[in-house]
Amino acid sequence: MTDPAFIPRGRTSAVRPMLGTEIGHASITLSFFWAMITEITSCRWEGWMERLRPGLVLADRYRLVGHVASGGMGQVWEVADSILERRVAMKIMHPHTRDEIALAERFRDEARFAAQLAHPNIVTVHDYIDHEGLSCLVMEFVDGPTLSELMASGPLPLEDARMMLLQLASALAQAHAAGIIHRDLKPANVLVSEAGAKLTDFGIARSIDGGSHTVPGQLLGTAYYLSPEQALGQPVGPATDMYGWGLLAHEMLTGTKVFDKGSPIATALAHVQDEPPTLPPGMPPVLESLVSAALAKEPEDRPTSALAAELLEASTGEFHATPKDAQDPSVPRRAAVDG
Repeated sequence: MTDPAFIPRGRTSAVRPMLGTEIGHASITLSFFWAMITEITSCRWEGWMERLRPGLVLADRYRLVGHVASGGMGQVWEVADSILERRVAMKIMHPHTRDEIALAERFRDEARFAAQLAHPNIVTVHDYIDHEGLSCLVMEFVDGPTLSELMASGPLPLEDARMMLLQLASALAQAHAAGIIHRDLKPANVLVSEAGAKLTDFGIARSIDGGSHTVPGQLLGTAYYLSPEQALGQPVGPATDMYGWGLLAHEMLTGTKVFDKGSPIATALAHVQDEPPTLPPGMPPVLESLVSAALAKEPEDRPTSALAAELLEASTGEFHATPKDAQDPSVPRRAAVDG
């Protein structure tokens, strides 16, 4: 490349196009170089992921039994723990995401946050390991479908919905009391076993004091289940989870999403500006009141998770009474930060 220090005065403008061309070629060459490196690295890691198979032992302890699911960040396997002789689940982070600092930290956050919580309706985290470049989260194995799979055939029976909503509210109350916000409540993140609902995937959770590993301005979560404050990029809190809880409640009871406008952007905007549809006639008043309050646009107008759990716990009789016999309870509005 021509050195600008040796360009005679008065000829700079004539040489500048040539410099631009050379710089352009250099940029293209550099981009191509990095593309090749990325491709080679990706192929190498893809090869590693292809090595994951039943019988493979990680960290001299965890034997892969069967593939359960795959996602953007990795795979989930059923695993046998040879030391404690128990069945566990292992989430294996896709190796290429280790180079993305925010994603890698989110994975560690998931392990750290979930490990702080001991609740029958939160999937227990047992261990976190690194094995030859693979980051792995070892968790309780839940033998059952996701809530998403369960709702594929339509709305849930009323008492089943009440119990699961009670369990999820109780789980959230525990998390909020520990200073943790889930931020990604959706049917795919709720596992359902014979013992009930279990909240999982704290991958984008954060502490109430603000600590998290996300990219500034990055919108995390699924448009169907975003709160208004998430859609607007505003601060989140425990009330954000309660909006997600309200969305789950509505979908459990109706079999349809609260907002589905055909595109993520339009759906996100609907959470901000559209009024949610009401529940069908004949629902227990406690559910009507709670779901309506949980879906309030303003976070301060939503009930706390602890209050939702308390009201649902006390409402068992309502679910066996006719709508005319049930009395509409007053659901206090959220006046303080949950926890």
